[in-house]
Amino acid sequence: MYCKRPIQIYILLLMALMLIFLQWPGVVGAKDAGGVEKRPARLITMAVEYPGIQIAKGEDEVSMDVIFHNKGKSDENVSIWVEEKPEGWNARIKTYRYSVTGIHVPSGEDKSLTFEAGLPKDVKPGDYRFRIDAKTLDGRFKMSQPVTITVSDEEDRSKEPKGVKLTTSYPVIRGPSDATFEFSLEVDSKLDEDAVFDLMAKGPQGWDVNFKPAYETKYISSLRIKGNQSTSVAVEVKPAMGAAAGEYPINVRVSSNNANAEANLTVILTGTYGIELGTPDGLLSLNAKQGKPSNVSFYIKNTGSAKNSGIKFLSFKPENWKVEFRPEQIDAIEPGDLKQVEMIITPYEDALVGDYSVGVKVEGEKTAKTLEFRTTVKASAAWGWVGIGIIVFVIAGLFGLFRWLGRR
Repeated sequence: MYCKRPIQIYILLLMALMLIFLQWPGVVGAKDAGGVEKRPARLITMAVEYPGIQIAKGEDEVSMDVIFHNKGKSDENVSIWVEEKPEGWNARIKTYRYSVTGIHVPSGEDKSLTFEAGLPKDVKPGDYRFRIDAKTLDGRFKMSQPVTITVSDEEDRSKEPKGVKLTTSYPVIRGPSDATFEFSLEVDSKLDEDAVFDLMAKGPQGWDVNFKPAYETKYISSLRIKGNQSTSVAVEVKPAMGAAAGEYPINVRVSSNNANAEANLTVILTGTYGIELGTPDGLLSLNAKQGKPSNVSFYIKNTGSAKNSGIKFLSFKPENWKVEFRPEQIDAIEPGDLKQVEMIITPYEDALVGDYSVGVKVEGEKTAKTLEFRTTVKASAAWGWVGIGIIVFVIAGLFGLFRWLGRR
């Protein structure tokens, strides 16, 4: 018992020292006797995020945070307003969507509002001063913060004043003159609100240019787009009848009350390819003799809008017949031009008398046509005389036979 008493006394003294240490002010934070952090009964301050700010000419508005710090023990209700502003400017205190005239700031918390200033359209470069005032409901705390907005003479290059963007992945399309071309455009609205955009296009004279919703066939002249969203629209282009080969620009424009944009498209026409075959008199028949050449002429007309090059001729004929062309080929025929070709047909020398078919195929650039001729093979004049001789010989033989029989 004698040895244990000093140990118990030592433990009690140690616990008492620890208790005193924990209760000592400033050791575990500045707290009062009730364990609450020491703060004044009331204390609230106001600050603006940017007391001075510089913007480029062409901006529409400026906004910044107004911050309240409540360092007191009690909640505070604070009235706030814009006391001073330049002539012609709009200024207000607002939250996310609404204008406000007061704010509740709980004890120990920070609260923010937004100061918004709208620039006049004809604003000139210079310094423009504002003053924001606030006070508690009982008027004990009054606060004031100045704001200076400096408008510079330099335009804001990063801003998109049109509020809408018009883009296409394929601004140039190539094809024949009789084709229908379709461009795909992306209309990206940068406006915060919904807007109706008018659709306009300017193309070459006689061309049809129309707008369609993507993957639809109906034509439209305007388009509704929700704020900060985009949509696709198709531009259908039909060239004028007989349009020549070449490059043709198409200007497309979208516009609303607050925004507009335009895009330049290009159609490259390669022209159409077509030929027409015929004979000067319209007849597709001729007479021929065995083993003798017979001539027939036909024409080739370029009915397309592009030059037709490398024109060749192929023949379809009976066996052992010969067919030749003069010229053997044509280098090129301009649109609307006509060329004459002579075809020489030589029937087989042992061909039987009768009607035969001889065809010619004309092959040009990206086009071909066929013409068929009925060829009548007739016996030669020599065979006619031989036939007459045989008939005379037979008649003479019969006459001699009758006379001989009559003498008997």
